Amino acid sequence: MNILNEKNHELAESVYFLSDMIGTKIFYNEKKIGKLRDIAIREHEKLPTVTHLYVSRPFGHKPLMIPWGNVTDISPCGIVVDLPALEQFEGEPAESQVLLNDHILDKKVLDMDDNEVDVVYDVKLVLRGKVLYVTDVDFSRYALFKRLGLKPIMKLLFSGTNLLKKETLSWSYVQPLPEDIGRFRGAVKLRILKDKLSDIHPMDLADILEELNEEQRLAIFNELETEHASDTLEEIEPRVQRTLISSIKKERAAELINDMTPAQAADILSILPAQEADEILALLEKENAEKIHHMLDKQEEKIINLSTSHFIKLSPDMKVSEVLSQFRDLAKDKDEIAYIYAVDEKGTLMGVLDLKEVLQAELDDKLADIMTTSVISLKPDSTLDEAAETFARYNFRSLPIVDEREVILGIILYRDVMNLKHRFV
Repeated sequence: MNILNEKNHELAESVYFLSDMIGTKIFYNEKKIGKLRDIAIREHEKLPTVTHLYVSRPFGHKPLMIPWGNVTDISPCGIVVDLPALEQFEGEPAESQVLLNDHILDKKVLDMDDNEVDVVYDVKLVLRGKVLYVTDVDFSRYALFKRLGLKPIMKLLFSGTNLLKKETLSWSYVQPLPEDIGRFRGAVKLRILKDKLSDIHPMDLADILEELNEEQRLAIFNELETEHASDTLEEIEPRVQRTLISSIKKERAAELINDMTPAQAADILSILPAQEADEILALLEKENAEKIHHMLDKQEEKIINLSTSHFIKLSPDMKVSEVLSQFRDLAKDKDEIAYIYAVDEKGTLMGVLDLKEVLQAELDDKLADIMTTSVISLKPDSTLDEAAETFARYNFRSLPIVDEREVILGIILYRDVMNLKHRFV
């Protein structure tokens, strides 16, 4: 895979294991210059990122510390780097740099009470876009046998058993390593955060889960107690909510939904496919399910039925002086006067103006000169729930409703949407 030149590289992930990478040949200008000795990482992110490759060289040449940004290709044949000159990158890792091979591999994994759980036999890395993340530590027998060169034999002897079951632990469970880690001294230990998950605020935990891949996210989410999981689920963005609920058993989803208020439950179920939402509703307590059903029905109400045609719409060629002189008459009996919608002779929405912008403009300016042409709008079949989400995102007082030809059909007011939503929720 070419890291820098592949057009769609950000759409896919590539998975690597440290044990497979160590010893890999490094190529520069089509010549082998050494082998990968170690990988340096930076830990200040939610998931550590690779910063440098530590490369050993033959014939007494000094080792290299090659920035990850200079890697152009990774393949089974080797790693290709692009450097202005080798001499610029000669040197040893800094005392503060964390090295996966030296500092992490073969270290004991301890729980919060310093009880030994297992040993790290491998480290999983995932390439997303141009960034190589450290995502998991692997303490499985599979990783141990692979390190010992016994993988083919173990597959032959124990095919179909659970002996080679993968056992990885998300790096999110690993406490930060000491800043003064230095070179390998055999004293670095890892600690598992599992027992501390309950102490993490749902909002903070939601932020962490959103940064992980689906497998890691599900592993951590499944460790949470019902109340904590339910509170965390409410804080997660809709896209991740959808994937999480689809990944867990319907019975577990119903348990979490039952722990929410009907309003919170309706908001989450509204983002799911109808069949999936119905399956979960069928498992809820009857009274709770009926309340949620009622709210979901109202959330699906089309906002065109709640819109008003009593708003100010003017030609973009109209001058500010004309607007100001006629404004009292223009605003009479209107439901919204804070915004002026600029439309052509066919009613096509051309732009929108805040009254404040009009008051601050020059009298000879035309509305076309000062209007915002990139207008956030809704469609006639947009739902009450979709309108509420749009208002929450942009903080507008009203939103225009336009058809497929961008003809303005009406506007929906913030107060109407939110009051109606709160009444049913």
